[in-house]
Amino acid sequence: MSRQLKIRQMIEEREEQLSPYAQKSRLSRGRRRPEASDSIRTAFQRDRDRIIHSKSFRRLKHKTQVFIAPLGDHYRTRLTHTLEVSQIARTIARALNLNEDLTEAISLGHDLGHTPFGHMGEDILNELSPHGFRHSEQSLRIIDLLEKDGKGLNLTWEVRDGIVNHSKSRARVLGNKWGKVGTLEGEIVKLADIIAYINHDIDDAIRAGIIKESSLPESAVKVLGSSPSARINTMVCDTIEHSWQVSHAITDKAKINIGISMSPRILKATNILRDFLFDRVYNVQSALEESEKARQIIRLLYSYFTEHYEKLPSEYRLPGNEKEQGVINYIASMTDQYAQKIAGELYLLTRKSKP
Repeated sequence: MSRQLKIRQMIEEREEQLSPYAQKSRLSRGRRRPEASDSIRTAFQRDRDRIIHSKSFRRLKHKTQVFIAPLGDHYRTRLTHTLEVSQIARTIARALNLNEDLTEAISLGHDLGHTPFGHMGEDILNELSPHGFRHSEQSLRIIDLLEKDGKGLNLTWEVRDGIVNHSKSRARVLGNKWGKVGTLEGEIVKLADIIAYINHDIDDAIRAGIIKESSLPESAVKVLGSSPSARINTMVCDTIEHSWQVSHAITDKAKINIGISMSPRILKATNILRDFLFDRVYNVQSALEESEKARQIIRLLYSYFTEHYEKLPSEYRLPGNEKEQGVINYIASMTDQYAQKIAGELYLLTRKSKP
């Protein structure tokens, strides 16, 4: 047996020391297409690396988080948001003795399918697409079908499940419509995503002058803290403590329902802050002139390429009656800058063609 093969086996053996509720890489449900194991990396480590090296991951650096075409250098992009989610999720997974590699892979891949222009772009594509559009489903489509010239990344079931089930739409944190994930590691990413965007989007909104620190709900600030770092620390520590208590509360007869959660007090404050963010930031952003320009760009792209399907890049052309999905895939893959560039070229082209 080679030394390299022993390295992977040693890592898999160390995973046996994780929580009994952790997902072990050697017990993965497997990939859509069977393939030989890596000699050094576990299945989840290999998934993480495939995501990092994908074209979709690199494009996240030029995709909007909330603010379209900001002038400052310190606003979040979809890539920095992804890295922040990964950091928070890994911290929680490590503290709960769950599988950090699986958590990291899900975190890094959870937003691969996000559109240009943030949630504004997602809303418009959802209106235009005959089948609707959700970025979590698009992330899975990228992983399974669109990367590597149609071969996909062939990731494990656990990573794919965590990615496609991470989205909450507009459900309240841990509410009735929160949804289920197949692993505790996936549940961690789902909550870490909320913790990251609530605090970082508020930070960017203050930087942009849309809101003031003093305008944040006092009841939430008093419980969570008066700065982004303090609030993140409160939410993360509470999640660890509450989930630890739940995951170790075992009766003599049976295990209770295990899950990643927050205490009622912190959860209530988190939802107050989330509701404030939607009312005072997201809804305001959707009414701005830049947002209307983004809507026009996406509508123009969709209209042109559905009418001129032959102009679509070959890797996005799908067989049969899936023309609209091919167009959706192409638009969703675009960065903000590329969408603006192509739309500008098409606008000039259509004007020249008019008599």
